[in-house]
Amino acid sequence: MPYSGEVTPGGPSAVRELDEVVVRKASVGPMDNNAYLLTCRASGSQLLVDAAADPDRLLALVREGSGSARLAVVVTTHRHADHHGALDSVVAVTGATTAAGADDVAGIPVPTRRPLRHGDVLTVGHLTLEVVALRGHTLGSIALAYREPDRDPGRASGAYRGADAVPGRVHLFTGDSLFPGGVGNTQRDPDRFAQLLTDVRERVFDRFDDGTWVYPGHGADTTLGAERPHLEEWRRRGW
Repeated sequence: MPYSGEVTPGGPSAVRELDEVVVRKASVGPMDNNAYLLTCRASGSQLLVDAAADPDRLLALVREGSGSARLAVVVTTHRHADHHGALDSVVAVTGATTAAGADDVAGIPVPTRRPLRHGDVLTVGHLTLEVVALRGHTLGSIALAYREPDRDPGRASGAYRGADAVPGRVHLFTGDSLFPGGVGNTQRDPDRFAQLLTDVRERVFDRFDDGTWVYPGHGADTTLGAERPHLEEWRRRGW
């Protein structure tokens, strides 16, 4: 079935198959958190974004991707408890490395083996993901950006490095920093809101094109093209 990004707690995963990676999205826990499993198609190595809740469901998600618990790293997008409730259990079973924004490490009860900063690169199998710091929802909130291989404009698929190559689409895992309809909650703090909106503008909308797919920490997916016309509206309303 075509990928829709629609998931419900206890329901099946939504699966998106790309040239280099398979993305699986599942919803877990009482707060309907999204968890994302990225599986490198060449190596089988896997990365989990937010071990939010329900470790049995998340371990089943890992097995969906590889047939076994071959999880290399778990990235926690920020320190709020609903995004790492299953982290201890998942890491205990899989031995995966833990990673999170450096400024949120102190607020995550499971030790973080790799503190992440803006511009860092994570490598999982043949995949590379860029760390994008989006400060405001929490000080150490991060997003992960994966870019598909460049393509030949005359072909439907396959990597291409010619002079007329079309840049591959970006896939952005934003935690609670960017959603359909606005940025993450900053508790009406004007300074935190200004910081988050600035980071989202400069580090996301100014860098990535409208085709960029956004996978948030809760709810439905979106694209930058769908959200870009509303940036000024968000600034005026202050949340």
